[in-house]
Amino acid sequence: MAKSKVFQIPYTYAYANFQNFQFFSKIAAKSAKSDFREQSHKRFSLFFLWGLIYNQIKYMESDSALMLKYCLKKISFLLIALFLVATLTFFLMHFAPGDPFQQEQNIPEEIMKSMYSHYGLDQPWYVQYGRYLKGIITFDLGPSFKYEGRSVNDIIREGFPVSFILGLEALCVALFMGLLLGSIAATRRMKWQDHLSMIVAVLGISVPNFIMATFLQYLFAMKLDLFPVARWGSFAHTVLPALALAALPTAFIARLIRANMVEVLQQDYVQTARAKGLSMRRVVLSHVLKNSILPVISYLAPLSSAILTGSFIIEKIFGIPGLGSWFVTSITNRDYTVILGVTLFYSAILMSSVFIVDLLYAMIDPRIQIRNKVKR
Repeated sequence: MAKSKVFQIPYTYAYANFQNFQFFSKIAAKSAKSDFREQSHKRFSLFFLWGLIYNQIKYMESDSALMLKYCLKKISFLLIALFLVATLTFFLMHFAPGDPFQQEQNIPEEIMKSMYSHYGLDQPWYVQYGRYLKGIITFDLGPSFKYEGRSVNDIIREGFPVSFILGLEALCVALFMGLLLGSIAATRRMKWQDHLSMIVAVLGISVPNFIMATFLQYLFAMKLDLFPVARWGSFAHTVLPALALAALPTAFIARLIRANMVEVLQQDYVQTARAKGLSMRRVVLSHVLKNSILPVISYLAPLSSAILTGSFIIEKIFGIPGLGSWFVTSITNRDYTVILGVTLFYSAILMSSVFIVDLLYAMIDPRIQIRNKVKR
């Protein structure tokens, strides 16, 4: 850029700090024609203040555009992944041996042909595949082969709320207990509290959830008679399955929090806060916990999708009519449409959870910038 009278103005070197330097130069150049040097610094200050405001507005719009671009990019990948999951699941089920009506006994051949024709199973695979993709686009996952008069949408609509309530309760228990045990273990490192917390965590990881569920039923339902053994009805029916479902994620969260909190507690800013007289509780709640929780947030994506959609084994043990129970039954009955629909629904929940966690990462940790992710 050629030299001009603009560069004789005091403080003009500050313009170089902005990306819109050319914008300021044009304004100053116009003012220079009307003997800008004779004007007071007040007018220049107004230009400079407007430059700051313009720069902030420009960056706000740019960040919004980058966020929108990032979201659209992630949604595009999500849709492609769902398409691949739907395609792979369809062909696996299509070429698997057997069919949904193989278990039926003493059915005349004419009736079997009529049933195949009714559900479109006598058509070529590409016709079935096209009809399946069309149903996904229109949110119509088709009828159930085993439950007459019921569609896959009805089964998901009936089973998912039950699994969601149970999973949400288990998720809250896992987060609360995991953060509590991990924080106690980190702040009382190498003491009996630390050892006890880690023993509980190791037990939660080592003991399978169906063993944990059976133990809880035996102890709290049969021996102590505090909760119902099984079924679904009141809040009391959710306590034991929620505890059994939360055992494993509680242990993982506790170990993650302890490992990261021990490292954060050794940072200089924590030592400075303690030297200023702040209590350990305040330091942990205000500074340490926020910087230690990021690995837990990344773990929440698969955890949320697994818990909120229900556990197949836990729902079977406790007789809960959730989506997991329907899925297990559909596999046993070779109910292809239910298997395909529930698998796709699970995949959508998992990928949506990962997408939300990515956004939470950028909101919680300022070091993670959406701008950098979009450029990749």
